[in-house]
Amino acid sequence: MIEDNHSLTTEFILIGFTDHPELKSLLFVVFLTIYLITMVGNLGLVALIFTECRLHTPMYIFLGNLALMDSCCSCAITPKMLENFFSKDRMISLYECMAQFYFLCLAETTDCFLLAAMAYDRYVAIYSPLQYHTMMSKKLCIQMTTGAYIAGNLHSLIHIGFLFRLTFCGSHQINHFFCDVLPLYRLSCVDPSINELMIFIFSGSIQVFSIIIVIISYLCILFTIFKMKSKEGRGKALSTCASHFLSVSIFYGSLLFVYIRPNSVKEEDKDIPVAIFYTLVIPLLNPFIYSLRNKEVLNVMKKIMKKSNK
Repeated sequence: MIEDNHSLTTEFILIGFTDHPELKSLLFVVFLTIYLITMVGNLGLVALIFTECRLHTPMYIFLGNLALMDSCCSCAITPKMLENFFSKDRMISLYECMAQFYFLCLAETTDCFLLAAMAYDRYVAIYSPLQYHTMMSKKLCIQMTTGAYIAGNLHSLIHIGFLFRLTFCGSHQINHFFCDVLPLYRLSCVDPSINELMIFIFSGSIQVFSIIIVIISYLCILFTIFKMKSKEGRGKALSTCASHFLSVSIFYGSLLFVYIRPNSVKEEDKDIPVAIFYTLVIPLLNPFIYSLRNKEVLNVMKKIMKKSNK
């Protein structure tokens, strides 16, 4: 019946940010700069952690995998976005859409679990330093990291699987700078209510579960910090904790706003501003927040720079 009234759509047009030619060059330069800094920062951090034996601890293993997933997120979104600034048709196929969303969902879901694991790791390190190596063994660290990747893959595949039940006809313009599932639901000829329910159940459960772990861990960390006698140590710990929690809050807040808020499928005008945070801003900021405020990472970087200058 659908085929009688409409031709089925297998290609879409990504509308992007603007149609004004004078802004395209400026935005291209801005987002290319963000992309390059993001990739250099995150992949550089991954290489540093991988090559330096001193950083082969649970905290840095989690951090290295977080940086790897941030790189994956940037690679999934930014190259196509940059291409579309100067592309005449701005076309993307349905299967390219699915691939783009798969890697985005993989990265964001894995990040949720890794951030929860990092918060728990810091809680154990501060609250029970004498039992840290027993409670956070390398075996447990590898299991938690592997579990995060498995959960990320399963979550992505579930939503990709449910996308196959939809058919698209009529309009083929996606009002976004990347191929997210919510804009696709708006173009579907089939009622996407089941897909929306799956987003709410799975994404909501993952985010609520990981947010609870993060909040409880940081509350315990704060109570421990306030018990410190040294004002200088308390100030440094609070500063680091605040910057980490700010990054986590922006990440979770933007994901909850986009995917879990009521009528999220209908309110398309709010997609782009919020999506910028979890696809571009957070991957850019994380290497600076988690590494440049870390003395051990800075010391390793200084050591490498001294060797290279000799």
